[in-house]
Amino acid sequence: MSEPKNPGGLKPFQVGDFRYEAVRPLVVHPDYDTLLLATREPLQGGSVKLVVLKPIVMEHGREARHRALEEVSLSKALRHPNIATVYGYVVHDELPYIVMEHLRGCFLLTLMDAAWLVGRRLSPDFAAYVAAEVADALDYAHRCEDDEGNPLKLVHRAVGPMRIRLGDNGRVKLTNFGAAYSELLGRIPTRRGLLRGDPAYIAPEILLGFVKPEARQRDPLTPRKLDGRADIFSLGLVLLEMLLSRYPLDPPDKLWEDLEERFPPEVRAERSTLLPLETLANRVLHFGPEEVECAAKELPGPLQKVVTKALRPNPAERYQSADDMRYDLRDFLHARPGRPYGAKEAEAELSEILKEASDLRKLAAHPDVEQGVLPEPPDLKSDEPGGVH
Repeated sequence: MSEPKNPGGLKPFQVGDFRYEAVRPLVVHPDYDTLLLATREPLQGGSVKLVVLKPIVMEHGREARHRALEEVSLSKALRHPNIATVYGYVVHDELPYIVMEHLRGCFLLTLMDAAWLVGRRLSPDFAAYVAAEVADALDYAHRCEDDEGNPLKLVHRAVGPMRIRLGDNGRVKLTNFGAAYSELLGRIPTRRGLLRGDPAYIAPEILLGFVKPEARQRDPLTPRKLDGRADIFSLGLVLLEMLLSRYPLDPPDKLWEDLEERFPPEVRAERSTLLPLETLANRVLHFGPEEVECAAKELPGPLQKVVTKALRPNPAERYQSADDMRYDLRDFLHARPGRPYGAKEAEAELSEILKEASDLRKLAAHPDVEQGVLPEPPDLKSDEPGGVH
C-alpha cells in the first residue's frame, strides 16, 4: 500500500531557509511522543536530509513554544555521538515542532518486540553493548555545563526503550530530552502533581518525593537531591528488560497486590500509560534488592552485579556515575571470548532479528508502536483514504 499523501495531517511548509515535507508517521501512539519522518530541503540549494519532526502538543500557545525552546536550548549543550542531534524548532500553523536527527534503524522497543515475535532473546552481549553506549551518553549529559560554565545538573527522566535509537550501522543514540530536568535558567516549572518522564522506568526517589517529601521541597515530584543516579536506575531497568525479554515489573504472580503503603492516586502522568500510574508507581517503589536478585538469578554473573547495583532503591548505594556503570559493562564485553562485541556485531544481530520478524510478519498480525520498520500484515492494513497505517 502506498504511503498516505498527507501523513500525520501535515502539509509541506517552509520555515526560514528550509522546506519541510512529511514522508510518513514514525510513531503515533498515545503512550509516546508523536514523531513524523520528514525531508528538510535547503531553499538555496543543497542536499535533502531526512529528519524527525516532534510536535509539542502537551501544552498550548506560548507555553508550547517555550517548551520547544527549552528542549532546543538544552540540546545546544549536548554534542555527543551517542545523543541524537536537535537542529532546532519550527512553528507551522501555530504548532511548534522539534526538528531532530534521524538515525536509520529502529527504536530499542521495536527490536525487543521483533525478538519476542520470533521467539528470540537479545544476546547478553548486545544488551550490555547498548546499555554501555547509553551510559556513555548519560555520563556526558550529567556533566554538561551552560555557556557560563555552570553545571546544568541535567537528568533525562525518560530513559526507556522508546528513547534509545538503534542504527542499522550498529550505532546507539539516546533521544528526546523533552522531559529532562535541569537548572537551565528560565525554565518553566512543571505543573504541580504532573509526573514528567516515563513512569514505567522512573526512579523510586522521584516517586518518594511525593509520598515522603523532603523539607523545603518545592515540587513534590522533583526531589531536592535529584541527580543523574535517577537515570542510572532507569537504564538498569532497561538493561534487565533486554536480558529477561520481558518487562521486569510485570509480576509472575500476585506480588504487589496487598501493599500497606500505596502511591497516591491523585498524581497524573504526562502521558497515558499501559498500566495505571498508581500500579506502576507501587511496583517501582517495592522493587527492592530481593526482587531484583530473583529476576536476575539466571543472568551471567557480571551482569547480575551490574543490574543489582544499578537498581538499588537508595541512590547512595547505586553506581554514583553513569561512567562507573559503563566501565563495568565494557569490562564484561572485553572479558568475553573472541573479539569484543561492538558496533559491527550489534549491526549483524539487529539485522538478523528484523529480517526474521519481517518474514514472519507477512503471515501474523502484531501491532507496532514504531511504523515502517516491519511489513504490515494484511489484517492490520487500513483501507481508509489517507489513513495512518
